[in-house]
Amino acid sequence: MVALHPGWPAVLTAGPVTLRPPKRSDAGPWSRSRIANAAWLAPWEPTSSQGWQERNSAAEFRRTMSRMRSAARVGSMLPFMIVYGDQLVGQMSASNIIRGALRSCSIGYWVDYRVAGRGIAPTSLALIIDHCLTEVRLHRVEVNIRPENHASLRVVEKLGLRREGYHERFLDIDGAWRDHLSFAITADERLDAPVLSRLSALPVPPG
Repeated sequence: MVALHPGWPAVLTAGPVTLRPPKRSDAGPWSRSRIANAAWLAPWEPTSSQGWQERNSAAEFRRTMSRMRSAARVGSMLPFMIVYGDQLVGQMSASNIIRGALRSCSIGYWVDYRVAGRGIAPTSLALIIDHCLTEVRLHRVEVNIRPENHASLRVVEKLGLRREGYHERFLDIDGAWRDHLSFAITADERLDAPVLSRLSALPVPPG
């Protein structure tokens, strides 16, 4: 692969978990997973005028993938698909990448409810944080989570991310402006030890 920007494109792996760039053949598996996860994901998704089926169709994925690739080419986003074993089970992206004096990004993700609780989300988040603070040459990574999203709060707690603030009416989510808790980690807080090493165990390979 020809490097477009520092650390991109990239494939990140830990045990049975792999983060890789999206590809056109992901459209079908992505759409099926998203539609099956409507009740699990809809409360945490950005407000949209489209119905769930429409905005999570295979055709919509292909349009979204084109936008993600364009953003990756200019270095404003690093889009990854989460693969567990050989199954696509989610998505994680570093977005709002800013260079210059700030050198920061924010992370967003989702994981299929059928594999929740297996350590896939914390492993994936640790992988992308380590990558952003080393190969991508950023100084700071931020994760913003609604206070009601207990599953995601457990993920950042497992990795020891620092709580940085409380943003009132921060994002338009599921039909209303929602408060968010902000968590962050900087390169110096990583202390030359991978964030991945903060996990007591990696996910078990699917049987």
